[in-house]
Amino acid sequence: MIHETGTVISVSGDDAWVQTVRESACQSCKARHGCGQKALAGLSSGQSRQIRVANTLQARPGDQVTVAIEESALLKASLLVYALPLLLMVLATALAGVAMPGDDRVAIVAAVAGLAGGLWLAARRSRAGAAYWQPVMGRLVPEVRQL
Repeated sequence: MIHETGTVISVSGDDAWVQTVRESACQSCKARHGCGQKALAGLSSGQSRQIRVANTLQARPGDQVTVAIEESALLKASLLVYALPLLLMVLATALAGVAMPGDDRVAIVAAVAGLAGGLWLAARRSRAGAAYWQPVMGRLVPEVRQL
């Protein structure tokens, strides 16, 4: 599981809104100078995100909690959101090229239709398995008291 620490900012019924601050692991990586991921991480470093999770720990606003998501769920969600629309776009373009060779307008329309269809399928699939994709509250983080 992938864990992130955050602060409960509000509680609404059985759910809690948790604010996390995205941190990059690039500072400790030896390949950070030759990797494009560092540039991408730099764009969002320090930004806070708010996510809704089931309040299974009865946390209150101000409590520090860990939020976790399965690695397989994150991988599948990434493939669903990125790979499926791209794959359908390429397939639709290829089929348009076979059906009507030399007509670029048809290929462009087919590409847009394939991309839109892939995004629609990804949205529909994500709603169908909504519980699988949701992060869960892991544990309360104990307060550190200073002397």
